[in-house]
Amino acid sequence: MAQINVKVIERFKENLGKIQKILEQAKDRDINEADTVVIVTDILTLLFGYDKYTEVTREYCIKSTYCDLAVKIDGSVKFLIEVKAIGTTLADKHYQQVLDYGANNGNEWIILTNGVVWKVYKVKFEKPIKTDFVCEFNILDVKIKNRNDLDKLYIICKEGIKKNAIDEFTQHKMIVNKYYIGAFIRSEYVIEAIKREFRKVDPTIKFEVDEIDTIIVNDVLKREIIDTPEAIETNDKYLKTIKKIEKQKSKIKEAEKSSNDGTDCGQENKG
Repeated sequence: MAQINVKVIERFKENLGKIQKILEQAKDRDINEADTVVIVTDILTLLFGYDKYTEVTREYCIKSTYCDLAVKIDGSVKFLIEVKAIGTTLADKHYQQVLDYGANNGNEWIILTNGVVWKVYKVKFEKPIKTDFVCEFNILDVKIKNRNDLDKLYIICKEGIKKNAIDEFTQHKMIVNKYYIGAFIRSEYVIEAIKREFRKVDPTIKFEVDEIDTIIVNDVLKREIIDTPEAIETNDKYLKTIKKIEKQKSKIKEAEKSSNDGTDCGQENKG
């Protein structure tokens, strides 16, 4: 993960407690959406380091509608934020709303929040348009000594955005996750390793690769690691990556063979 500089950590330490107290009081009062937007704006300033007069725009116009907040750096919109009242449970309809804003405005990064819970997404401009879920955090639960919490805060703060920390974080999350690990476990390389370990235990045991895979699928891994759309998509990506690697290796071998054949031929002619 990205290195967080001391200045940013000190800002987190100085302001996190204040913000948590403000949010607790706002929850108790069950404030409305407009007042929640005010607090979110303060969070963007105090915690995430943006200038609320030049880098945070309220009621950002997108076609015929308005997104609650847009965050800019050097005049360029870096992400859009849709804010709901602090007592609102963030739901699919709210996600669809902020996704529509991002898609219609051509923004890659979008955030959905009720001030307490923050959900960060990366828009994938495909057909149909969808997102990668980047991360979620509850500001009331954030702890300064927890590195994972700090990483999540850092990727959307001004310094993190300037250093593309959110890209690095997202790429790490897209690879190092339960779906990829599930795909690895079912790969031929891992199954071959399992077979070798079985032979150490009892060389007389006879078994098939399909038997091992069936046990992994039915008895070892959770169904969500195998059958969900995320799992299927990840497995397809992994298989395509492996196929691409094998193809590149094959090309290199062919080139080396061709080069060696040419050398041998030249030596024979010289003789």
